[in-house]
Amino acid sequence: MTTVDVRAAALSWLAQDPDGTTRAELEDLIARADADDRAAWDELHDRFDTRLAFGTAGLRGALGAGSNRMNRVLVGQAAAGFAAYLREQQPDATPSVVIGYDGRRNSDVFARDSAEIFAGAGLRAILLPRLLPTPVLAFAVRHLGVSAGVMVTASHNPPDDNGYKVYLGGSDDGAQIVSPADAQIAAHISAVADAADLGAIARSDAYEVADEAVLDAYVAATALVAPAPAGAAGLRWTYTAMHGVGWETLRRILETAGYPLPTVVEAQIAPDGRFPTVAFPNPEEPGAMDLAFETARSSDAELILANDPDADRLAVAIPDAGAAGGWRRLTGNEVGLLLGWRAARTATTGTLACSLVSSPGLQTVAAHYGLDFAATLTGFKWISRAEGLVYGFEEALGYLVNPGTVRDKDGISAAIAVLGLVTEAREEGRSLGDLLEEFSSTFGHFASGQVSLRVDDLALIGRIMSALRAAPPTSVGTVPVERIDDLRDAPAGEPRGDVLRLWLADGSRVIVRPSGTEPKLKAYLDVRGETAEDAAHRLADLDAGARTLLRAAQA
Repeated sequence: MTTVDVRAAALSWLAQDPDGTTRAELEDLIARADADDRAAWDELHDRFDTRLAFGTAGLRGALGAGSNRMNRVLVGQAAAGFAAYLREQQPDATPSVVIGYDGRRNSDVFARDSAEIFAGAGLRAILLPRLLPTPVLAFAVRHLGVSAGVMVTASHNPPDDNGYKVYLGGSDDGAQIVSPADAQIAAHISAVADAADLGAIARSDAYEVADEAVLDAYVAATALVAPAPAGAAGLRWTYTAMHGVGWETLRRILETAGYPLPTVVEAQIAPDGRFPTVAFPNPEEPGAMDLAFETARSSDAELILANDPDADRLAVAIPDAGAAGGWRRLTGNEVGLLLGWRAARTATTGTLACSLVSSPGLQTVAAHYGLDFAATLTGFKWISRAEGLVYGFEEALGYLVNPGTVRDKDGISAAIAVLGLVTEAREEGRSLGDLLEEFSSTFGHFASGQVSLRVDDLALIGRIMSALRAAPPTSVGTVPVERIDDLRDAPAGEPRGDVLRLWLADGSRVIVRPSGTEPKLKAYLDVRGETAEDAAHRLADLDAGARTLLRAAQA
């Protein structure tokens, strides 16, 4: 946009913004720009030269005024556009939507705005009774038999972010949206945005507020994932909600299933959208679980479980004398393979599924038990659609252990499944660490790693991917590359996306792709060794080679 255009766009936005906070923010920015503040003009361009794109992950971005931020105008446009889409899909019926929200800043406001706009559009709108985990919303879509669901959350993103995640009922069975629904919804949103008149969108307070029966049903179904065996008695464990919304719901399930309550990380147990004790509210990030480790040491815990802020992910840590502080967080692949093994032992038919960047060990488990296996694009919108799914996971701490009730990753049902594994092992005098060793001796020594490149300029990610395609690497470190799959050109019926998969001569694998939720380029590393030591050595060499590869691609 030109300077004149961006100022006009800002004034147009200001005229329809119902939020006093973002209005004041934008008024100040315009005034500073008018006073020839170059930084203010740059900020206006950043906010209005584009808009947050609605895709299969819905919307997600930083809070603030402008079309490239999360705010009441953008969310109102999204709700009105989504309502128009649902009416188009069900012209002879009354569409229905259930709306949930977490503890992030403005989540409740965005949820109520959406409920009012859905109701104003003639839809049946049902607002969950209070802030609750994302898995409860995903459950409610199927439990209530509605046309769609909306969850206001940015999951584990930084504190100043928020988001808008969309699920579909009916034939989609409560899964997140995929193409072409995303483009169709986006087109309706664009039509609303082009009118630039949020005040003209009909609203109504005739929406419903769901009663406790929805949560009661989720609690009952999730408690059945792994009712506590006798070995649960006396289990000492630590839990953190990471300042999120997981604890209230998890506590009810623990009591229903019969597990002893944990020692909680008091400073992180209540919802707080400021996330004051962590630099980044993601259990995968360095330092995020330090308070959990401290609490576990002081309470002589046997296990740590951690949810992310909207409780759709789960982190697990175990005592490890060789680790700093005496505790080691298991990787998502380690937990995912253990839970996949658990599912395979009781399944007679069906499919184990994981994202294509997750450990190939799950395919080995499936083959061992005579089950089908599916590798999908990243995201549970794809994993949940695997035919005959009995279990699915992805390495980013996401697990789908109860597909009969929730068609999305669920960090709470995964926590119950892990507690079931731990307490069953306790009855035999064993630990989760012992189960990991048994897995390796049965299926092989799989090891995985990841190299992440966080960028300020998203264009850099595209340039690196283009460089790798233009000059395909012949080796990673000292290991020759035998084959490269460019998933942009994958055959019909196979996962397609902006992904490069490198197969190495020693059986190792490197997958390079842009992150779908963060400004990162990621390289996923997988090896299989003869022993744990051999796998660790191979992984270290592959990590060094992958870092060199990405540095060279930036040059």
